[in-house]
Amino acid sequence: MHRTKKSRQSMFSLFCSDNRNKECPHFRSRYSEMAERPEDLNLPNAVITRIIKEALPDGVNISKEARSAISRAASVFVLYATSCANNFAVKGKRKTLNAGDVLSAMEEMEFQRFIAPLKESLEVYRREQKGKKEARKDKDKKADSEEQDKSREEENDEDDERMEEEEQNDDEEVDN
Repeated sequence: MHRTKKSRQSMFSLFCSDNRNKECPHFRSRYSEMAERPEDLNLPNAVITRIIKEALPDGVNISKEARSAISRAASVFVLYATSCANNFAVKGKRKTLNAGDVLSAMEEMEFQRFIAPLKESLEVYRREQKGKKEARKDKDKKADSEEQDKSREEENDEDDERMEEEEQNDDEEVDN
């Protein structure tokens, strides 16, 4: 089922916390480019299935219809959360959403109970990224140090060879 640009904009405005988004050209152009069909907005089935399996106890099955409904609900939630977070970015005159925008959006959407776990996850993520960055720096320093050591060894070898050549030349001059 193909939707017209106008009906897509109307559908998108349902996800917004206020109707001002319909007037914002940034929202209109982004959404019209985002998907031609509503199915294009669904999250991958493999991801949804994995999340569902992790959330349910062993031995509990879920029907294909229920999995599809959860997938659609998750997609709607992501669109709504993104739209709300984007409102905060626009208010801040930014084009890039940041973690603070998402946290503010959760509060505005009345999902306060998710804010603390999100902040904890964000801190874990930041620590991991910092650790990776430091590991890269250490690796680069080690590689640089090894290169410098290798260069020094090559220079010493070259010096040794020059000295040997000079000794041989001196020996030859003495013989003559």
